[in-house]
Amino acid sequence: MEPETITAGLDGSTEGLAAALWAADEAHRRGAVLRLLHAWIMLAAQAPDTAPERDQNVFARKVVQEATDAVRQRHPQLPIIEDLVGDEPEPALLRAAAESRLLVLGSRALTTWESFVLGDVSLRVVARAPGPVVLVRAGGAQPQGGAPPAAEPSDGPAAAAGGPRVVAALGLGGPAEHLLAFAFDAAASRGALLQAVHGQPFPARVYTPWGVDPDAAAEVSAAVEGELAEALAPWCARFPGVLVQRTVLPDNPARAVVEAAAGAGLLVVGRRRHHRLPGPRIGAVTHAAVHHVTCPVAVVPHD
Repeated sequence: MEPETITAGLDGSTEGLAAALWAADEAHRRGAVLRLLHAWIMLAAQAPDTAPERDQNVFARKVVQEATDAVRQRHPQLPIIEDLVGDEPEPALLRAAAESRLLVLGSRALTTWESFVLGDVSLRVVARAPGPVVLVRAGGAQPQGGAPPAAEPSDGPAAAAGGPRVVAALGLGGPAEHLLAFAFDAAASRGALLQAVHGQPFPARVYTPWGVDPDAAAEVSAAVEGELAEALAPWCARFPGVLVQRTVLPDNPARAVVEAAAGAGLLVVGRRRHHRLPGPRIGAVTHAAVHHVTCPVAVVPHD
């Protein structure tokens, strides 16, 4: 059986290089082939023995070569495919997403709030890709650790440890098989704690003129916790080696996910393939994640 391919999209930026290094780590972890792809519509057809001073593709080759050199320093034996594509970036990346286990792209933070600022191409690729896309910030190619925030009781003792952590943003209103399969697999391959996060504001009946009714709040939280545990149970049985922490936060789902992802090594969020509104959409939770979370964010399409 041929090894899987993980593709990193390059654009010559430091964020693109971070994406290449993150993709290289993932390929090394999984025994996959790393594909370094740079798409440039002006790529010229020329003979292999063209003199360097006459090479019209010198910049494009430099982008791929610099990424290859950086990857080789970290993983000398990793199989690499260097791919220069004479096409617009969006269609080239969408084809790569269809052909790869994973597409990895760089994301750029330009403000003091360190928010993701995604270009039009990245947004369209994330919204249209048929498979998972991981967005990596500059400096985000190294695994990150950190203890999880206060949460509901854990299913395993790893909740007390501050080791590697994969966070999965889980809704309870529909199927989440693709998201959970990706999240559990990512946690298993890293030997990491999986923190499943669900945000849901308290209903009106929990509130009283003097504040929150603690008994009503506890009742609602227990019911949601039970739903979350039920959704996770088949996957916990399928991945018995993965320690799972359930986190239910009485907050807007987007804010809950951003809060829970602080210090995580990877955040996994979902995106509907077929949205009710016209045009590609990524949803409020995913939008908040890719703009405000500092760790790598995996966007997994689902039905």
